[in-house]
Amino acid sequence: MAAKSAGSALDWGWNHSPATSAALVAGGAYTVATAGAVAGLPASHALLVAGAGAVAQVGADLYQRRPGGHTAARCAAWLTAGGWTATVLENHTALTWGAAGWWAAGTAAGMTLARGLVRAEATARTERTERRLQKWANKQAGEWHERLERLFRLEGHEVQGVRSWKGDVGYTVRVLMPSDTPELPADAVRKLAVDLRLPKGGGVQIMDGDVYGQTLIRVTAVDVLARVIDLPDGPEDTTVTSIYDGLPLGLKPDGEEARIAVVDECALVVGQTGSGKTNTVNTANAGALRTDNTVVMHIDVTGAGISLPWLHSWAVDGTARVPLIDWTADTIEEAHILCDTVIAGIGARKAGHQDLLTEDDKLTVTHDLPEILVAVDEIAELTPGLLRKLDTIVNTGRAVRVRVLVCGLRATQDVITAAMKKQSRVRVGMRVSDPEELSHLFPTGGGRINPKSAPYKGCGFYSSPDEDDVVSDPTAFKGYRIKPKQIRALSVAYADRRPQLEPVFLDTEPALYYASRWGRILPRIYKAKQLAPTTIPYTDMDVLYPPVNEFTGIPITSSTEEDEDGNGGPRVVAASTATTPAAPDGPDGPDGPQARVGADLLSSMLNAARPAPAPSGLDDSTVIRADFGRVIEQAGTPENRPNPVPQLLADAHNAVVAAGGRMHTADLAALLQMEPLVLGTELGKLLREVSIERPGKGTVRAGKDSESKPGYTAETLAAAMRAYNLRHGQ
Repeated sequence: MAAKSAGSALDWGWNHSPATSAALVAGGAYTVATAGAVAGLPASHALLVAGAGAVAQVGADLYQRRPGGHTAARCAAWLTAGGWTATVLENHTALTWGAAGWWAAGTAAGMTLARGLVRAEATARTERTERRLQKWANKQAGEWHERLERLFRLEGHEVQGVRSWKGDVGYTVRVLMPSDTPELPADAVRKLAVDLRLPKGGGVQIMDGDVYGQTLIRVTAVDVLARVIDLPDGPEDTTVTSIYDGLPLGLKPDGEEARIAVVDECALVVGQTGSGKTNTVNTANAGALRTDNTVVMHIDVTGAGISLPWLHSWAVDGTARVPLIDWTADTIEEAHILCDTVIAGIGARKAGHQDLLTEDDKLTVTHDLPEILVAVDEIAELTPGLLRKLDTIVNTGRAVRVRVLVCGLRATQDVITAAMKKQSRVRVGMRVSDPEELSHLFPTGGGRINPKSAPYKGCGFYSSPDEDDVVSDPTAFKGYRIKPKQIRALSVAYADRRPQLEPVFLDTEPALYYASRWGRILPRIYKAKQLAPTTIPYTDMDVLYPPVNEFTGIPITSSTEEDEDGNGGPRVVAASTATTPAAPDGPDGPDGPQARVGADLLSSMLNAARPAPAPSGLDDSTVIRADFGRVIEQAGTPENRPNPVPQLLADAHNAVVAAGGRMHTADLAALLQMEPLVLGTELGKLLREVSIERPGKGTVRAGKDSESKPGYTAETLAAAMRAYNLRHGQ
């Protein structure tokens, strides 16, 4: 397959053990002896090669500082092999039982000797390292005992140990404080940093130990956060992992890896523009896609930016057999379909996998029953209806392993909903300029964060539950740097391990639109670009589009789906297929009263909410007539007009619905024969009057080129119309 052909056909690494290396040398000697006897090779040549090998071995051992006895043993092995080869060449006896027996015995001895020497050297090297570290730790302990006594006048304290960090970037000092002075003073961090003469980017952190009175002093001697740290992608860094291992984000100041847990918890990632937030999301994508038990879905209605790099190898290059991202919602409508399918799948899993919930009340993730991770970028661009559906996923998906990773510019209520923030115990805050942003993001420890501790691009703070389910205080980290070229290479490596959604999850009504998802999505995000043959199995089918609620512009994926107010029942529907439902034979249909559509349904909804008028002999001069939200005739005095929806709002909603649910302000103004500035000002006043805000700072993607410009959605205008009705008790 194409995906497999991208890898190397041969392994040129020569990763042999000492025993196999000795066996290969012995095999080479036997081959030379056999072929040399036939070709008449002089015996002196074998002795010359053996002598040269022994001399080279002495040089290599001296360079690596190996013990003299080991060097002598290796030189003896070279000379023994050369002597046997010379004897066989001289007597032409390579194929006799005697020569073969001596060769086999020498080979076995050489393999045993090589293995023993390497083990002995490894043990000796480890012991030397431990002795060196112990000597260093003892010296540091003495210096720290004197330093604490000198700076803080401590008496009776005990430096219990000093442990070096990975990569020699710092160390931790464990101190048992005296009973009368259980803590170091408030200015201890600054005094210690000055006394140690730490470089820029270094620092001191004082933490509580495992028992009362124990203090841990963490000293960062190297500025790890200032480095550009590429995402490791060597052979050992792309092996199959599990979502239970967590997702790596980067390195902490002590050189340890920063990981977040997303099996039980949702994650919240915030950061201002240019902070490296998108890079962090792609790093999290790489961690999730490296596993074989996680299905990754994306919602990015600003152009599928977080998905395109991961889809390129499949959709354009054709080097990946399957799409790395299982589903990409690039529009508001597609996001509704995705969320409806996930919500229905959560219910299906709860009912369909009860037999698996015996030892635990939560499903165990496997390749055949994968976790579903929905990554949402630019959440401020989503509509209120979508946010409510995401809240449902966040609140109900934990037990069946459906989790959400939300990304936004800020962690404030106008961007992140209360449910998302409350349920997201994993928090990641990228570089910010205002400390209050981090205090608002992190529930504990946020007030003590200094943004200057992570000043570089790609730096941030994170907190995540540990193995004991305790959320740690925010910790600084430097995110791995991942580039599009690296993403494409990883896509090929990770393609063949991608799991699939199980039949139980897909056995729902909204999942009817799952199979043809790429037939809807690829023409939008790639337009006229030539797609690779690997996409054909995903697009060579009938493309299904769900019907659309004409009042809100939201796709309807279920016959029992509730409307935006949480009420069931009939809704106004515009079918998105080639056929539409047949109209009833008469006003009430052939079999009596029927659910009406279009203007009739809206009029009945409005009239049903109004109290029945008392008989007063009034004529039709106070009656309102409407055609699907567009007021076409209104008479009578203001106090007698029952429709509270402003005329301009109704006309704008009607025009946006007719245009497909989204419309730029300039196009809407031209249709309504108004100046764009005047229309925007007046509609803005009407929306603010009922506290309705447009998502995405008022920009929508509409038109043939799906350009992002100021505009309106049918959902926003419909919400304002409902708000006016509710305010007037209708």
